[in-house]
Amino acid sequence: MKKEINTKHKILDAAQYIFAREGFNGTSLRAIPRRAGVNIAAINYHFGSKEALLKAVLERHLIPLNRVRIERLEKVRDTARQEGERPPVRDLLVAFLEPTFQFKDTSPDASDFIVLVGHAFYEPDDTVRKAFIKLIWPLYEIIVDSFREALPEIPENVLMWRLHFIFGAVSHVLHMCGSEFHSDLKEFPLDRDTNTVLALFIPFITAGIAAK
Repeated sequence: MKKEINTKHKILDAAQYIFAREGFNGTSLRAIPRRAGVNIAAINYHFGSKEALLKAVLERHLIPLNRVRIERLEKVRDTARQEGERPPVRDLLVAFLEPTFQFKDTSPDASDFIVLVGHAFYEPDDTVRKAFIKLIWPLYEIIVDSFREALPEIPENVLMWRLHFIFGAVSHVLHMCGSEFHSDLKEFPLDRDTNTVLALFIPFITAGIAAK
C-alpha cells in the first residue's frame, strides 16, 4: 500500500510539473511517467485518464486550501452576526487572501501549481478552467454571500463586477509572485515577499470593493 501511495504521489508531482510548463493540451501522457520514473500503466491504474489526472492534481491542493478559506470566512461572518454587525470588508478579504497568498510558501513546488491554475484563465482550451471552476465553486458562493452581507448598499451588478476585478487581480499577482514572470520586468524590481504583497494588496482591494 505504501508503495502505491508513493507511486501515486510521484505521478501527481510529475503531472503538476509538466502541466505547469506545457499546458494541459501540450502535455504528452508519456512524458509524465518518464519524469515520475514509473510505467505508463501506473497512470491508467491510479487515474484512468489524463482528465482524471488533472482533476487529482487540482484537488490535492485546492480542497485543503478551500477548506481553510471557507472556515476563515465563516468565522468572520459568525463573529459579526453574534455582535449584530455586518462582516467587516477588510476581515473578509484577509480571510480569503492570506491563505491564498501564503500557499506559495508551503512547498517548493507550490509555484508550479500556481502557474497551472493560471492556465485556467489564459489557455484557449477550457479543460483546466472547467475543472478549476467546479472545485472552486463552493468557495465562490460563500465569497459572494459574504460580501452581499458586508456591502448591501452596493448594487448587485456592481458588486459582482468588483469581485471579478478582485479575482483577476489575485490571479495576476499570484502569477507574478509564483512564477518567473518577474524576470521579464527587471527594470521594475518587485519585492515578492508574501507579507509585503499582502500589506500592499489588502488596503488596495478593500478600497476598491467598498468604493462609494
